[in-house]
Amino acid sequence: MPLNTRLPVHLHPLACATAALAMLASGSVWAQKYPITPAQQATADQVAQAGVPLSELAPNAPDRYTIKRGDTLWAISGIFLKSPWRWPELWGMNRQAIANPHLIYPGQTLYLIRENGRARLSTAEPGFAGEPGDTVRVSPRTRYESLSDSAIPPVNLQAIEAFLTEPMVVDEATYARAPRIVATQENRVLLSRGDRAYARGQYGESGGQQGQALSEADGQPRDFRVFRNAVPLKDPTTGVVLGYETQYVGKATLQRGERLQQTKGADGQDRTELVPATIDIVTAKEEMRVGDRLLPEPPREFPNYVPRAPQGAMSGQIVSVYGNAVTYAGQNQVVTINLGREHGVERGHVLALLRDTALVTDKTDESRPLLRLPGERNGLMMVFRTFDKVSYALVLQIDDGVKVGDRFTQP
Repeated sequence: MPLNTRLPVHLHPLACATAALAMLASGSVWAQKYPITPAQQATADQVAQAGVPLSELAPNAPDRYTIKRGDTLWAISGIFLKSPWRWPELWGMNRQAIANPHLIYPGQTLYLIRENGRARLSTAEPGFAGEPGDTVRVSPRTRYESLSDSAIPPVNLQAIEAFLTEPMVVDEATYARAPRIVATQENRVLLSRGDRAYARGQYGESGGQQGQALSEADGQPRDFRVFRNAVPLKDPTTGVVLGYETQYVGKATLQRGERLQQTKGADGQDRTELVPATIDIVTAKEEMRVGDRLLPEPPREFPNYVPRAPQGAMSGQIVSVYGNAVTYAGQNQVVTINLGREHGVERGHVLALLRDTALVTDKTDESRPLLRLPGERNGLMMVFRTFDKVSYALVLQIDDGVKVGDRFTQP
């Protein structure tokens, strides 16, 4: 803002604060981490002009609401609209004040305005007016405050925090070629944080598929996740393996790469010895052991999603319920679905869970035909992490438990 900028005194203080937040959100590095998709932009532009029909409002939608700590986009959208996944439209209704739907903050007040059968949101209190001619001189000041930690998250991130960094889904070839821990110091059976171990990434014909040697060369990974017991994820209907879900046990850092060295044996003959790579265990969720495998640490992902419905038709099945010995998933639990990036699934997509269809006998008909009852809606889930053929989703609302094989569709 230029020095000695003169602002109309009738500009509401809350609007000034909101405008400042919007400028920060639209131009800061944080906005770059939380991009707005073209589809969200188009929806917002359309709704920003007309609002939404009053029939789309939640029955008890308040005239005003002040955002507080602990709120989520999902919860706020549910306060105003019947369908929480329509948050991009709620953002569109307040487009001028909120430049980026991923970055809204506690303290902002939303006012619901109903006019001509339509509804829209505003951060300016209805009916507020001042003397347009009066001005106030603003002296330049500098204040620094990190806004990244106070922005309202899309959903309860505590429920999915571990899943944003720990589980990985890999294909069979990647699993087979993954480097392995092959030895420990002093023949230790178990490893924990601070321990040193040795690993190999390259194997000859006798070791199975050829892999890539662990190396300190520029551009090669130095940080790894340690995992074991990769579980195949199978399509409930076809039985096709969609990928392998790894069991995360910790992290390791490469200290020295593996190499070959020439030595002389006891008989005086030259021979080649394999020296494995040296790794240090830096994080241990549980104790590690020889045979555990390594995968390069993937790039950090930011939860840059907004709950929304898929643009087109989408349907599939639940592949697994995350957690040992868990048969049914309830609210705030995670499931794996048999659709991924290849099928157009994106983070933030909200999907409707369906109950099992059922076969019943029509006792009103003498021929007693079998009737297939359609599956009714059982709840909602939101995709928060995608892979090529599968995705992770968080159960947001549920009537009955969710199990493997249950179907889902667009909401």
